[in-house]
Amino acid sequence: MSQQVEARMAEIEERYELPLYKKRDITLVRGEGVYLFDDTGKRYLDMMSNYGVAVLGHAHPAVTAAIDTQASTLISAHQSFYNDARGRFIQALEALLPDGLRQMSFANSGAEAVEAALKYARAATGRHRVISTRRGYHGRTMGALSVTGEQKHRTPFEPLLAGCDQVAFGDLEAARGCVGDAAAIILEPIQGESGVRAGTPEYLRGLRQLADETGALLIFDEVQTAFRTGTTWGFEHSGAVPDIMTLSKPLANGLPIGVTVVSDRVAEKVPAGSHGSTFGGNPLVCAAGEAVLAIVGLPDFNPRVAEVGAHFIERLRSIEHPLIREVRGMGLMVAVELKRNASPVLQAMQQNGVLAIPAGSTTVRFLPPLIVDHQHVDHAADVFEQSLNSVRT
Repeated sequence: MSQQVEARMAEIEERYELPLYKKRDITLVRGEGVYLFDDTGKRYLDMMSNYGVAVLGHAHPAVTAAIDTQASTLISAHQSFYNDARGRFIQALEALLPDGLRQMSFANSGAEAVEAALKYARAATGRHRVISTRRGYHGRTMGALSVTGEQKHRTPFEPLLAGCDQVAFGDLEAARGCVGDAAAIILEPIQGESGVRAGTPEYLRGLRQLADETGALLIFDEVQTAFRTGTTWGFEHSGAVPDIMTLSKPLANGLPIGVTVVSDRVAEKVPAGSHGSTFGGNPLVCAAGEAVLAIVGLPDFNPRVAEVGAHFIERLRSIEHPLIREVRGMGLMVAVELKRNASPVLQAMQQNGVLAIPAGSTTVRFLPPLIVDHQHVDHAADVFEQSLNSVRT
């Protein structure tokens, strides 16, 4: 496709898309491994992986082969029918789940997985209140938005779902004082959109105990943390196992999928026919997901993510610059909080061939493909440092 045609495509987006996203001024047309290419042929090191989605990078041969084979076989099969690709995906995911947390339903996104989780919590407990955390992010559908902490997302659509209360993230006593007769407590083990802020093991274990004491269910939103922190699930750093877990972003390396996993005792109380999705669990996405799970489930995958991530965090912390407030991260979920707006730094990085994303207004966030190596993260850190030096303090 010529550059003139690509420019025309950008004009069409500008003309007809609702302005829900602030566009970055490049047109991405191809991906290969940890790199993306624009319509001029310029190469970019991808340190964002489409907000944590492309965990195996772009055009991964195993995922591509699975998609090609399934696309020529069967793309769509409603969940009222059994399907071989779906069954293989379920088997692969179940093998990675802890005992007692293995029943699942399918959706097409993280927000949809959260919607299902909220419904299941209400059905299983007979209660309706839900406790979430300030600065947490769970999606933009009405139910998910009701438990999302950032007011900028919520205000235009209020009033939202009734019975949703928020407490400070990390404050166990605040949760204790609010939980009462709640159906559930929902949170991210590591808050992503607010700047990669991890709940301490003591905090997450305390919430597990609080849920047990009050009869509330504990929901961990692992849409962004799954596979990324050096363990398969983010909650494994604490040992606190949830009653419900929501998954999405990394499961199919770019195809839309959401999965809500529930404990056996929750599954027993979800009424038959009480939830569904026309496209959820379709064979194409399940085939891609099976290929992803086969790789992230290898014995050396998590240790490698942990090691490369630790190296990257150490390299970022070695940068001495007056604009840096703090470097935070776990595995390859990393953020650098600045003392000023991060946009000029992100723009400079993009100009220098590295793509990262914001988390709030002052934080540069790195969510690279999990196949990056030392060379890639060192280059990203070098470009980040150069970009800091190119903006005024």
